[in-house]
Amino acid sequence: MNSRRDYRSSRAALFDGIEESGIRSSAYSTHEINEHDNDRAMEGLQDRVSILKRLTGDIHEEVESHNRMLDRMGNNMDASRGILSGTVDRFKMVFETKSNRRMATLVASFVAIFLLIYYLTK
Repeated sequence: MNSRRDYRSSRAALFDGIEESGIRSSAYSTHEINEHDNDRAMEGLQDRVSILKRLTGDIHEEVESHNRMLDRMGNNMDASRGILSGTVDRFKMVFETKSNRRMATLVASFVAIFLLIYYLTK
Protein backbone atom coordinates (compact mmCIF):
# COMPACT_ATOMS: atom_id res chain seq x y z
CA MET A 1 0.00 0.00 0.00
CA ASN A 2 2.90 2.33 0.71
CA SER A 3 4.19 1.83 -2.78
CA ARG A 4 0.85 3.11 -4.15
CA ARG A 5 1.05 6.21 -2.00
CA ASP A 6 4.62 6.78 -3.08
CA TYR A 7 3.56 6.34 -6.69
CA ARG A 8 0.68 8.79 -6.30
CA SER A 9 2.82 11.33 -4.45
CA SER A 10 5.58 11.13 -7.05
CA ARG A 11 2.96 11.40 -9.80
CA ALA A 12 1.41 14.41 -8.07
CA ALA A 13 4.85 15.98 -7.80
CA LEU A 14 5.44 15.30 -11.46
CA PHE A 15 2.18 16.81 -12.63
CA ASP A 16 2.09 19.53 -9.99
CA GLY A 17 2.22 22.38 -12.48
CA ILE A 18 -0.57 21.08 -14.74
CA GLU A 19 -4.22 22.07 -14.31
CA GLU A 20 -7.25 21.35 -16.38
CA SER A 21 -7.17 24.72 -18.04
CA GLY A 22 -3.44 24.57 -18.82
CA ILE A 23 -0.03 24.80 -17.24
CA ARG A 24 0.44 27.14 -14.30
CA SER A 25 3.88 28.52 -13.54
CA SER A 26 6.08 25.95 -11.87
CA ALA A 27 8.63 26.47 -9.13
CA TYR A 28 11.45 26.60 -11.71
CA SER A 29 11.49 29.10 -14.50
CA THR A 30 12.50 28.16 -18.02
CA HIS A 31 15.72 30.10 -17.61
CA GLU A 32 16.71 28.07 -14.54
CA ILE A 33 15.91 24.81 -16.32
CA ASN A 34 17.99 25.81 -19.36
CA GLU A 35 20.83 26.87 -17.08
CA HIS A 36 20.66 23.53 -15.29
CA ASP A 37 20.74 21.68 -18.64
CA ASN A 38 23.68 23.81 -19.74
CA ASP A 39 25.53 23.01 -16.51
CA ARG A 40 24.99 19.28 -17.03
CA ALA A 41 26.13 19.56 -20.64
CA MET A 42 29.24 21.47 -19.56
CA GLU A 43 30.07 18.80 -16.98
CA GLY A 44 29.70 16.16 -19.68
CA LEU A 45 31.99 18.14 -21.98
CA GLN A 46 34.55 18.58 -19.20
CA ASP A 47 34.57 14.82 -18.66
CA ARG A 48 35.05 14.21 -22.37
CA VAL A 49 37.82 16.79 -22.58
CA SER A 50 39.65 15.23 -19.64
CA ILE A 51 39.34 11.78 -21.24
CA LEU A 52 40.65 13.14 -24.54
CA LYS A 53 43.51 14.88 -22.72
CA ARG A 54 44.55 11.62 -21.06
CA LEU A 55 44.21 9.79 -24.36
CA THR A 56 46.38 12.29 -26.22
CA GLY A 57 48.95 12.08 -23.41
CA ASP A 58 49.04 8.30 -23.80
CA ILE A 59 49.39 8.64 -27.57
CA HIS A 60 52.24 11.11 -27.08
CA GLU A 61 54.08 8.72 -24.76
CA GLU A 62 53.59 5.87 -27.24
CA VAL A 63 54.91 7.97 -30.13
CA GLU A 64 57.95 9.01 -28.09
CA SER A 65 58.76 5.39 -27.21
CA HIS A 66 58.41 4.36 -30.86
CA ASN A 67 60.69 7.21 -31.94
CA ARG A 68 63.34 6.10 -29.44
CA MET A 69 63.05 2.52 -30.67
CA LEU A 70 63.37 3.63 -34.31
CA ASP A 71 66.44 5.73 -33.44
CA ARG A 72 68.10 2.72 -31.81
CA MET A 73 67.21 0.57 -34.81
CA GLY A 74 68.69 3.18 -37.17
CA ASN A 75 71.90 3.26 -35.16
CA ASN A 76 72.11 -0.54 -35.26
CA MET A 77 71.53 -0.49 -39.02
CA ASP A 78 74.33 2.05 -39.45
CA ALA A 79 76.67 -0.16 -37.43
CA SER A 80 75.77 -3.25 -39.46
CA ARG A 81 76.20 -1.27 -42.68
CA GLY A 82 79.74 -0.41 -41.59
CA ILE A 83 80.53 -4.06 -40.84
CA LEU A 84 79.01 -5.18 -44.14
CA SER A 85 80.91 -2.60 -46.16
CA GLY A 86 84.17 -3.82 -44.55
CA THR A 87 83.29 -7.39 -45.53
CA VAL A 88 82.45 -6.34 -49.08
CA ASP A 89 85.77 -4.50 -49.31
CA ARG A 90 87.58 -7.68 -48.29
CA PHE A 91 85.69 -9.68 -50.91
CA LYS A 92 86.60 -7.10 -53.54
CA MET A 93 90.22 -7.39 -52.56
CA VAL A 94 90.08 -11.18 -52.86
CA PHE A 95 88.33 -11.04 -56.24
CA GLU A 96 90.73 -8.46 -57.63
CA THR A 97 93.70 -10.77 -57.15
CA LYS A 98 94.59 -12.72 -60.26
CA SER A 99 95.11 -16.00 -58.49
CA ASN A 100 92.77 -18.58 -59.99
CA ARG A 101 93.59 -21.03 -57.27
CA ARG A 102 92.44 -18.62 -54.53
CA MET A 103 89.24 -17.87 -56.48
CA ALA A 104 88.45 -21.56 -56.95
CA THR A 105 89.05 -22.22 -53.23
CA LEU A 106 86.76 -19.34 -52.26
CA VAL A 107 83.94 -20.45 -54.59
CA ALA A 108 84.27 -24.07 -53.49
CA SER A 109 84.13 -23.10 -49.81
CA PHE A 110 80.97 -21.01 -50.38
CA VAL A 111 79.30 -23.88 -52.22
CA ALA A 112 80.32 -26.35 -49.49
CA ILE A 113 79.01 -24.10 -46.72
CA PHE A 114 75.74 -23.53 -48.61
CA LEU A 115 75.23 -27.27 -49.14
CA LEU A 116 76.08 -28.00 -45.51
CA ILE A 117 73.56 -25.46 -44.25
CA TYR A 118 70.96 -26.71 -46.74
CA TYR A 119 71.27 -30.33 -45.58
CA LEU A 120 71.35 -29.37 -41.88
CA THR A 121 68.11 -27.38 -42.16
CA LYS A 122 66.38 -30.07 -44.18
